[in-house]
Amino acid sequence: MNPVLPESAQRDLVLASNSPRRQEVLRNLGFEFEVVPADVDEGFVDGETFTSHVKRVALLKASAVAGTREGKRIIAADTVVVLGEEIMGKPKDREDASRMLKALSGVKHRVATGLALIDPVKGELVECEVTDVYFRMIDDTEIERYIATGEPMDKAGAYAIQGFASAFVERIDGCFFNVVGLPVGLLFRVLKSLSVPG
Repeated sequence: MNPVLPESAQRDLVLASNSPRRQEVLRNLGFEFEVVPADVDEGFVDGETFTSHVKRVALLKASAVAGTREGKRIIAADTVVVLGEEIMGKPKDREDASRMLKALSGVKHRVATGLALIDPVKGELVECEVTDVYFRMIDDTEIERYIATGEPMDKAGAYAIQGFASAFVERIDGCFFNVVGLPVGLLFRVLKSLSVPG
């Protein structure tokens, strides 16, 4: 159990994600939870913003699992990287990863995570966290070496801030854990709200 939150706010948790990063964050916080991956279409819908997209997909993931875990609290998240008007999901291949990293080199981008929680009593709670990330200039050799590690291939924006790509980051404005894929401060606010009567 996490010592900061009331026990009533952290019972019966299910993480609707196969992400090792999200699981590690929750475990490091002391939470006890079941992992049930959600298989949903994470494609974009015409006209949606990056914030509405991540909130919608996070809720889709939570809803997909909620039907199989009656009486449980389902947590789900979805993360994208945003550069200008482009919304970057996971790279399709090494060439796509290289394109993304070259575009992020030397500039500020945003990372948005939608967080959804379905509670048996309070119903659906859906929020979004956005963090600004600043990359230093990275050269082609660094990009090629990073892609060769395999780390970028299942990450939004083709990088993991907690991994080798930490060497690319000059600074961030906002929640670090949001960039990892699970905004901790937001999660605590949502879980704390469950312990308040009403």
